[in-house]
Parts: sequence; structure tokens; C-alpha cells
Amino acid sequence: MSGRRGLAPVLKAAAIQEVGTVATPGASTRPELPKNFELGSEERLYKWWEAQGYFKPDPAATGEPFTIPMPPPNVTGKLHMGHAMFATLQDIMTRYARMNGRPALWLPGTDHAGIATQSVVEKMLHREGASRLGLGREAFTERVWQWKEEYGGFITNQLRRLGASCDWSRERFTLDEGLSAAVAEAFVRLHEKGLIYRGQYMVNWSPGLRTAVSDLEVEYTEEQGTLYFFRYPVAGTDGAEFLPVATTRPETILGDTAVAVHPEDERYKHLIGRECEVPMSGGRRIPIIGDEYVDREFGTGALKITPGHDINDYEIGKRRGLPIINILNKDATLNAAAGRYAGQERFAARKALWADMEAAGLVIKKEAHTSRIPRCQRSGGIVEPLVSEQWFVRMQPLAEPALAAVANGDITIMPERFAKTYNNWLENIKDWCISRQLWWGHRIPVWYVFPSAEAAAAAPEGRSEHYVVARSAEEAQHLAEAQHGAGVALKQEEDVLDTWFSSGLWPFSTLGWPNTQAPDFQKFYPTQMMETGHDILFFWVARMIMMGLEFTGKAPFHTVYLHGLVRDEKGRKMSKSLGNVIDPLDTIGQYGTDALRFTLATGTAVGQDLNLSSDRVTASRNFTNKLWNAGKFVLFNLAQVSEAEWESLRGVSLSSAADLQRLPLTERWIISLLHKTVDEVSERYDKYDYNTAGIAAYNFLWDEFADWAIEASKTRTYGGDAAAQAASRATLVYVFESVLRLLHPFMPFVTEELWQAIPHKGDALIVAPWPARSCPVDESALAHFEVLKGCVRSLRNARAEYNVEPGRKIGATLVVEDEATRKSIETELPVVCLLAKLDPAAVRLVASAAEAGGDAAAAGSTVSLVVKDGVQVLLPLLGLFDVAKELARLGKQKAKLDKELGGISGKLNNPAFMSRASPEYVDEARAQEREVREKLALVEQKIAQVSALQAAGSQ
Repeated sequence: MSGRRGLAPVLKAAAIQEVGTVATPGASTRPELPKNFELGSEERLYKWWEAQGYFKPDPAATGEPFTIPMPPPNVTGKLHMGHAMFATLQDIMTRYARMNGRPALWLPGTDHAGIATQSVVEKMLHREGASRLGLGREAFTERVWQWKEEYGGFITNQLRRLGASCDWSRERFTLDEGLSAAVAEAFVRLHEKGLIYRGQYMVNWSPGLRTAVSDLEVEYTEEQGTLYFFRYPVAGTDGAEFLPVATTRPETILGDTAVAVHPEDERYKHLIGRECEVPMSGGRRIPIIGDEYVDREFGTGALKITPGHDINDYEIGKRRGLPIINILNKDATLNAAAGRYAGQERFAARKALWADMEAAGLVIKKEAHTSRIPRCQRSGGIVEPLVSEQWFVRMQPLAEPALAAVANGDITIMPERFAKTYNNWLENIKDWCISRQLWWGHRIPVWYVFPSAEAAAAAPEGRSEHYVVARSAEEAQHLAEAQHGAGVALKQEEDVLDTWFSSGLWPFSTLGWPNTQAPDFQKFYPTQMMETGHDILFFWVARMIMMGLEFTGKAPFHTVYLHGLVRDEKGRKMSKSLGNVIDPLDTIGQYGTDALRFTLATGTAVGQDLNLSSDRVTASRNFTNKLWNAGKFVLFNLAQVSEAEWESLRGVSLSSAADLQRLPLTERWIISLLHKTVDEVSERYDKYDYNTAGIAAYNFLWDEFADWAIEASKTRTYGGDAAAQAASRATLVYVFESVLRLLHPFMPFVTEELWQAIPHKGDALIVAPWPARSCPVDESALAHFEVLKGCVRSLRNARAEYNVEPGRKIGATLVVEDEATRKSIETELPVVCLLAKLDPAAVRLVASAAEAGGDAAAAGSTVSLVVKDGVQVLLPLLGLFDVAKELARLGKQKAKLDKELGGISGKLNNPAFMSRASPEYVDEARAQEREVREKLALVEQKIAQVSALQAAGSQ
């Protein structure tokens, strides 16, 4: 802690007060803390931080830059616990880097969320009696921009409530001008390398949204449905021979192009090579094929193959060269390929087809069946697998460098187990469908070329076989005329890009790419950290890595930190249907932001899911209160100090070996323990082990500083000479201020408020330096104070065991054989007396039990409390408690146990009971009997001991 003051100025300032100052002028203007931390202070502190520019990278910082791009939440989003988790962890990372002297950039932004945002605005238009198609593309897009301007900042304001210290002056939006230019540049470059193409492939089609959707936007739910069993007639047998087949979607029979059986299935292998007639198709014939994909033990062992409407069938169809028949229109009605069922809605067609098959004698049976139904995350409608012409990215050439980056250590994935998952996905990657049939988003930078405007207007779906790919309409016109001559007409592709395409460029497009000379790109790229949920490792993280390597030649980040999901207290995923969704803002309103953040950060290890309960958040709020009360105690002890001492305590440091040696044992102990804790917590921060870091700081503050150091300091602050008081105050400030620094990344609001109230050096805790590491530790002080604590604990336990009145001060003899330890304890006997409620006049410290005298112990009037080898406490029982009252209490306790034992033994000795009771019940009763007998033996032993004490006292 460079620039901090040592102990000497504090002692000098205290001496000044001792000589001439009692009540100092201006003392009343010092900060006074309310009873509890006021949650309303959070907004005030946040606005102050932001107004002061503390969220921006410090240009004077000399450390290595730390950059973390925020996973852009959807512009339609409302804060949920997943947002709270990433905001907490990323803010911890950023604040820690900032305090360690690094120019820290946490770059925020939002995603345009093509499907979600378009859906929201379409619903709004529907309520107004309007529609997207009625408005037209240009007017509709303008309405979406208006909606974005009005409501799009909602999620970012909520992130502010969480204390997110990101640089809002650099906030980006995936559809802003710079990022849109980056998207066009990326598309053009990939196309020029032959990595983007237009082709037919099976996609997830959302009939409700009329667009393809990504795998991430499909949610599978277990739903009750029907399994339909029917006869597939073998051609040429007039129905005498058939294959029994089962399906959950009878309407897709009309798109079948084969029936498959296992080549070694004795039931059906004689039919391989023959044909079936597709039911209700007018006699269309399809082959019976043998394929080892078929599981002969599942279902009927015969499988209908519909390459146009099932992903597995599609792969079989490609492998076997089967035709693809699409029976669905984009709105999920059946098309002309469905024959007489054309124009019917898919589920209506299902009923009609099955009824016709029943009438034709082709039905075997129906039975209830539970299936995994794919539903669109946005619309809730059932998604249809559909072969469609779309734009794709060839992924294998991009995947190979991404695999190598993790293999060679350029990128580290935490936890490590997800690296295997990452590798498996990339090794088996499929081409990426990047086109979406939407109007809101990055319109694909492809222009179709027509000989005239009339030809362009007449073209089906606005496409032609000739097209150019360009960064702008002007560039497209130039390219088209160069390739096809002057006078050609252009029409831009109607589809937009998958939102994940622009998100894949996020770590570098937000920093100025494709302008690689942009100042931010030069200073902050590659970024250091990508923190996000493990559920989007494939859909986003892997794509960012591939895009970053492809376009910048560098891995976009060095570390991938994957947090787990936040679940309810029973481990269930939060969902509206279960009614178990916990709103972060409600939690903040009840418990405070710091309590929620501390719970999320310390509740689980990296990559593990967190079961969130109100009990956990309550415990964190209690910790906030403990920290607050510790701060109030420190301030209470500074209330009357002189201005000179107050000023000397600003930035006070007791981090040198010389400072340590000048201090008494208690102060040396807590400072040494602080230095060890700083090293431990810092190491955990460096390893991104926030769970352990937070718990270590928690344990130090609560278990050591508050429970022991503060209590022990009262022997100085409530008495003693001025030098001892000043040293104690300096220690309290030094230790507490250091703890505030350790906890600030976790709990920014309460720590800043407390830091501003105590003597401090600097303008704000958020930009204060991290506590110095590797400071001296007095190991003997740690060991000696542990002995002191052991003695106090033994005495407290004995007081409880013998029901000593809380206010009664008792005598004791401390036997400490080691001379150095004994001398240290001797200097702190007032602390032992205070904490164990001993009578100082009746306390002795000796080197051996023999020195203490053995007559009383032999007479049974003294108990020995063994603390550790070479350390014991001799406690005289005589006069410790009211013997008559204790015997009466023990007698009642014995009577109760006798009665309980009699009841249990009575059952066990009753043959009738034993003949009826289950073995498990008998075992449980015998275990209870043993437990009660053990308790009774202890009580009887204590009665004998107290009775002997009574006899000794009467002699």
C-alpha cells in the first residue's frame, strides 16, 4: 500500500490530543452512519460513480489492459437471475482489475434480438388493428426503431441496479452503424473465401413466426400425445402383405420416400428391394430399404422415412439418395404435394388423413405416448423440421483453428470439463444456417441481378440465379455492372442474418473492427475474458472464437469462464409455469443489491448450478449488517479523536515488520491474519475462484475481526493508556479499511458507503488500490493468540455446561507450559478476562499444574479443561454456581431421562410389541435406548461431581 502512513504519526497525533484536545472542532461534521445501511443509498452511489467517470478505463493506469465484453442481453429483455449472475461475476472481475491498476474496460451493449423484437412489435400492431404486412418493410422497420428508442433501455437500467460498473459511454447495439458495417464486412469476406453459400438444408421452421430459428431458440417439452400404428401395404399384394409402422405425425406419411428395416431382421428382410404404396397418395410407390440405423427392438421394427420433415430421416435420405418431398407451406398448411389434403392446416390434416386410413382398413391401433415436442422459444408454437433454401456458412474450415486454439492453450475454458464438450461439438460441426425470414435485423448483403426493373419485379421471391455480394448498395451496383453490363437492376435479399452472426463478431466489432487501427481495437483487443452461461457455449462462445480467429488472426479472449444456471431452492429450473421465478429486482428491494450479489458469487463454484433460496440471501444480508455494525464500532471509537489523529489515520499502514513488532499480541495477531487473508483472497481472485475468495473474506470479517479483534480491542479503547488506545484505533482502521477493499468487488455499495465514512486516502473506494500482498506475518503471534482463543472457548463452554450465571465473573488458572506463549498470554490477560468473564483478581497464569497446586483438584473441586498439549485451564467449581439449584436442575433432568428410558425399555421388553414391530422399528428403538442411556450416564456423573463438591464445601 504505497503512500500509506505507519504507526508513528498516529501515536504522535494521539499524544497531541492527550495533551490539549478533548472535543475537537469539526468532529460533529464527520460522517455519522444510520442504524442500518439504507438501500436508497445504492442509486446515489451509482450515479456518483458514473458521473465521476470511474467506470471508464483509467488512462493513467500502467497495468495490462483488462477487457471483458458484456454478453449483450436482448433489447426486449427484462432482468432475470441469469442476468444478475453474469452482471455480478463480470463486475467482480472488472472492479478487481481496476483496483489492481489495470485499465479496465467492461464494454456493455444490447442485442437487437431479431425474432423477439419483431414479435413484440407485431403484437403491438395487432392491438392497434394494424399488421406488419400492411405497413410494409420500411414503415415496419421504422416502428421497431421507435419501439427500441422508447423501451430498449429498460434492461440496461436494470443492470445499473445491480451495480454494473461498465463503461456506458461505449455502449453498443448490434444494429448500430459501426456494428452493421462490421457484419457486412464479415459476410463479404466469408463469401469471397467460399465459406458462405445458398443451398437446401433442413432447418427448424417456426410457422407462427414464418422463419427459420436456431437450435437455441427451440425448446423441447415432454408432452402427452398419440402414437399411431398403421399398415404400410406392400405393392402388388392387394394389401395381403404389409409392414406395420408407427408414427406420431400421420400427416407426414404423405412425404414418405422409403420404408426402412434392419437388413438382418428375420421378419422383414425378405421384403428389402420391394416397394410399398404410400397410404392415401393415389398409389405412389416407395422402396423398402435395409438400413442398420433401424433399431429392430424399438416399435414395430419398420421405420417410415420422410427426408423432408425429420432430421434423422433427412440424413438417411442424403446417404441413400432418396428424393425429398416437402408437404408443408410456410404457414404449416399442406401444399400440393399432399394431394387431396392440400390447403388443410397440419393438425386438421392429421385427423382427416387418419380417418381416411381407418376407413380404408389401414389402421392397426392408437395409444397414448409421451414425446419430446419442439416448440419455438419465442412464439410457443410447434416447430417443424423443414427442408428449405437458406444461406449457410461452411463451418469445418472455421472450426479447425478454433479447436487448435483451445488445444494449444491460447484459450482456457473454465471449468475444464467443458473443453471436452466444446471439442466434441466442433469436431462434429454442421454448416450453420444464417438466414432468417424476418424484417428486423441485418439484411443479408446480397443483391440479385436482373436485366431490367420489370424483370426484378416479376421474379418469384425476388431472386435470380445471378447475384453479387457487397458492403453497400453502391458497391453492389458497381460490381453488378462490371459483371453483367450497364442498365442492370438490383434487388436486395429479403432475409436477414441470424442474430448470432452479429453476436459472433461482438468482441472485436465493438472495439472498432474492421478498422484495425481504431484506438480501442489497438489497446483492448484481444480481450482477456469471456464470462457467460455454459448453456450458450456452442451457440455463441464457439462462434466468437471462430470469427475472431478468422477475421483478426487472434483468439478474441484468453479465458472463457462459464457460470452455471440459477435454479430454485429445490434445484428446479425457474419457469413461469412452475411459479418459481425469483425476480432479482424484488430480491434487491427486500435484501439489497450487495446481499444478492454476494449470494450469487459465493453460492457455487465455477460452472456449477446454484440453488437459490431466501435463506441464502438472508444470510448474505446478515453479513452486510455485520459489516455495517463493525464499521459503526470503528467510527464510534474515532468519535472523539483529534483532527490531527483523524488525518493521520487516512491511509494508515501497519504493513511493515517494524510496525508489527511495536504492537501488542492482539493487534499483531489480527494484522498478521489480515495479511494472510489478503494473500489468500487475492490468489483466489486471480484464479477466478470467487466462491472461495468471498468465503475467506467473510470468515475473516465475521469470525476473526468482529468476533475476536473488535471484542478484544475493548480492553484498550475502554481503558488503558493513550498509546495503547491509539495503536488499537490505528489497527481497527487499517484492518477494517483493508477488508472493505477485499469485499468491494462483491459488495460495492455498502463497502463504498463505509469507506467514505472512515478515515481514508483517495476519492473513492472503487478506484482505490488493492491491498498490498506478501506483507509480513508474525507466525508466533498467530500461534499464541490461537492458544488465547482456545482458553476462552474452553471457559465459555464450561460456563455453559455448569450453567454459570451470565453476569457472574469467575476465577481460573491458566496452565501454559511454553514460556514464549505464556509471556504473550500474560500481556493479554485483560482480554482473556473480558472475553471469558473472569475475575482478574482470581486469575493466575502458571507454567505447570503442579505450580497451581493439586489439593483442590484431588478433592474434586476443580476441573481441568484441556486446550491442547501443554495448555489447560483449571477451573475451581467451588462458588462457580449455586450447588443446590444445580442439583435440583440435574435431578429434574435425570427424572425426565429415567421416564423416557422406561418407556423405550418397556416396549423392547414387551413380547407382544416385539412380535408386531418391524425390524427397522426395533433397530430404531434400540438406538434411542442407547442414546438415552448415554445421556443418563453423563447426568449421573455430573450429579456425583456436584454432590462431591457440596460435601467438600460443607466441611
